[in-house]
Amino acid sequence: MGEAVGAKSTPGTPRPGAYSTPGTPRPDRNSTPVTPRPASASPRPPISAPPSQFHSPSLSRSPLLTPDHIVPSKTPRSSTPRNATPRIRTPRFITPLGSPLRRALQLTKLDPQDAWLPITESRNGNAWYAAFHCLCSGIGFQALVLPVAFTVLGWAWGIIALTVAFAWQLYTFYILVQLHENTETGIRYSRYLQIMSANFGEKKAKWLGLFPILYLSIGTCVALNIIGGSTSNLFFQTVCGQSCTVKTLTPVEWYLVFASAAVLLSQLPNLNSIAGVSLIGSITAVVYCTIMWMVSVNKDRLPGITYKPVRGAKEIDRLFEVLNSLGIIAFAFRGHNLVLEIQATMPSSEKHPSRVPMWKGAKAAYAVIAACLFPLAIGGFWAYGQRIPKNGGLQSAFYAYRRNDTSQFIMGLVSLLIIINALSSFQIYAMPMFDELESIFTKRMKKPCQWWLRIILRAVFGYGVFFLAVAIPSIGSVGGLVGGISLPVTLAYPCFMWLKMKKPKKYGKMWYLNWSLGITGLILSVLFMAAGVFVIKENDSKFEWFKPK
Repeated sequence: MGEAVGAKSTPGTPRPGAYSTPGTPRPDRNSTPVTPRPASASPRPPISAPPSQFHSPSLSRSPLLTPDHIVPSKTPRSSTPRNATPRIRTPRFITPLGSPLRRALQLTKLDPQDAWLPITESRNGNAWYAAFHCLCSGIGFQALVLPVAFTVLGWAWGIIALTVAFAWQLYTFYILVQLHENTETGIRYSRYLQIMSANFGEKKAKWLGLFPILYLSIGTCVALNIIGGSTSNLFFQTVCGQSCTVKTLTPVEWYLVFASAAVLLSQLPNLNSIAGVSLIGSITAVVYCTIMWMVSVNKDRLPGITYKPVRGAKEIDRLFEVLNSLGIIAFAFRGHNLVLEIQATMPSSEKHPSRVPMWKGAKAAYAVIAACLFPLAIGGFWAYGQRIPKNGGLQSAFYAYRRNDTSQFIMGLVSLLIIINALSSFQIYAMPMFDELESIFTKRMKKPCQWWLRIILRAVFGYGVFFLAVAIPSIGSVGGLVGGISLPVTLAYPCFMWLKMKKPKKYGKMWYLNWSLGITGLILSVLFMAAGVFVIKENDSKFEWFKPK
């Protein structure tokens, strides 16, 4: 220290700032130099992030821009700082949900691949985007198959099963929204498989969750290709008319047309970029569902229809038919494999967690879904009863029985809306597969996927789905099987993850509720899969593989 600063005062010498004579002028406070930092003090280590994450939307509302070190000014400031302790410049971290902050800084990991992959490439979503995505993924062609389940279950059990399934899946949806962000570590689980790995371990997660998640995405896209291709043929016939002499395409060619349109639309880069597509898909689904059940109910009922449940000749046949019908209802509520992915597109911070806008948008979406599914299932079964075809459900019944007494405009409009909705839903259900395919490349090459490779990967997936759509005979034949395979993802696994992460009081209400729902979901999944395989095997002679209709 210099003499002027560090010298001790001698007895009798007044202290600096102490004056005995009134009127003596005070020295200027601003003339006191800043006390320099001791040379022994080690500099604080910088907090940095991968270069690709500086401006990545996967960070919080402000980017993580922290200087490598604080360089002291060469010219000393002319004022003494009010606080001798240097100000700590702590950045607002990726998801600062942890407490204390030091734990969040230690445990939160920045993955540079998040800025390269389609799901987490953009994080500027909001409650509106969440509502659009949830509505587009939660309602669509699967609703048209619900009256087929009523033909086996009947009025009472059909309505009960539909109500219980809706409440159950809404509860597990809420669980996933709450578990997306870990409040202790600040980590966000942006994919369903990630949160399963955190709870059950990486190996168990792959064994238990990888196949159902991928099967749900691929199976839904296959069903959408079947619906879109067959409805394109109906739309052409409706618009052209019965007296049309133009030669139509074959069913395989119509499937190929739909697949090509889906591949072209799939070139949108990330999940947030298809928010407008999901909005269009949501509007078209609500409109065509409303038109179909309202037209069916307003018209006179078909003569000779009955509502008596269809029963097989043997007890085992009746049992598996009931289980397959319950699987069809479970298939109608698929989409939980997209909950975390949709929420991952939103910014999140301690004051504004992403679960708030996500749940707000989900509640609005599921209110609309309930207003569409229940009237469609009940009104469709009331209008057509046991005459609803198993292959195609309400859509086939609508075209078979209402073509003559409904205007050509309405019939063509419904077909066009179904095609648009199928194209829109294809994008959101294919996005997890696009993300998975591109993650394989980014993990190995340590760089983002090139635009030409992204086009090739998405085209390969789209035309691979087309091949499976041509091979599978009908949606009704695989609806129960798909519902059984995807049921744990929707109804069982979220309950076990809640027990693992939230640790509710043992033997309490929430403990019993989640254990009972999780175990019941696993048992029903096994039964539904067995019933789906049985129905496919029993009807194998009626099906024509690789011959779509």
